[in-house]
Amino acid sequence: MAADTAYARRLDGVRIAYDVAPGERPILLVHGFASTAEITWAGTGWVRALQDAGRGVITPDLRGHGRSDKPHRGIDYVPRQLAADLVVVLDALGLDQVDVVAYSMGARVAAALARLAPERVRRMVLGGAGPVELFETWDTDAVRRFVADDTLPTEPTIAAVFGSAFRAGADREALAACVLGVAGATLEVPAEIPVLYVAGGADAIPTGVADLARARGSEYRELPGRDHVNTLTSREFKRAALEFLA
Repeated sequence: MAADTAYARRLDGVRIAYDVAPGERPILLVHGFASTAEITWAGTGWVRALQDAGRGVITPDLRGHGRSDKPHRGIDYVPRQLAADLVVVLDALGLDQVDVVAYSMGARVAAALARLAPERVRRMVLGGAGPVELFETWDTDAVRRFVADDTLPTEPTIAAVFGSAFRAGADREALAACVLGVAGATLEVPAEIPVLYVAGGADAIPTGVADLARARGSEYRELPGRDHVNTLTSREFKRAALEFLA
């Protein structure tokens, strides 16, 4: 996916894997839950599109995902911890400030980064997320049962979100801990940081994001007919992001 692969290490020893693709003014890409940087950003054409536009790309795997370390406590996945992982990656690369594109749960992690270290973020594109945080609507006991022994939950999105990740060999306990830590995370971003919100017109997960953008005075782009998965492959999404981050 990239020209270089490395690890940044937190003081507690947790290692965060990241790739770097060369180019000017690097953009930090933050993937969502039960995914990886490779799947979310390389597999959908984002890395190539940004490089073709002359931009550098930084693609970390969030803790609990991909090649990064996978602690099993919910407290290890609170948004501030996930955001601090991104700060360590920027520190390792010697980058004072970057633009950010983030999707789904990654949008909440990016928002937490903007609150934790606003000076490190120039502009942000937040896709596939709205004011209602999905995990907060889930029955955590049902999540634990499904993770432990595949007991099917009554809420179908739990099995849908976890199922493909489990089949791909994801760390079950790490993902369950991530749900507990991230549940209820907000999309609040400091007022001084410009934000473009993007959502698929057929995606129920970011319901309410248009009103959120309007209340904040931010830009909003809806992609007609796109759902939570294929929004990422949209050329219009990529063009809008590049224009906003120019």
